[in-house]
Amino acid sequence: QVQLAESGGGSVEAGGSLKLSCAASTRILGISEMAWYRQAPGKQRELVARIFEELQTAYAPSVQGRFTISEGAAKNAVDLEMDNLKPEDTGVYYCNAIRGGVPFWGQGTQVTVSS
Repeated sequence: QVQLAESGGGSVEAGGSLKLSCAASTRILGISEMAWYRQAPGKQRELVARIFEELQTAYAPSVQGRFTISEGAAKNAVDLEMDNLKPEDTGVYYCNAIRGGVPFWGQGTQVTVSS
């Protein structure tokens, strides 16, 4: 079992920045990938960014160039730096980790961007 603890999020005006952080349970081995997803009201959950294999990264086209995913300070931790935020970035952001092919999810953190 992998427990994920998210922090960050909040409310910001368009053009502002926020940083999300996620840390997996300590002493957990075998996590192959970590990612951030988001879900806007009335929409399906979508992938925002992921970090995997030798610190490769991938982004949704809508956030490319504005968001940066990186390893956190601790082992099995990941940060998401979000710049030039837009109202359409509003939603609940979820941390995700893959271990042994099984996905684990955090409880989510709200991000609200006002115009």
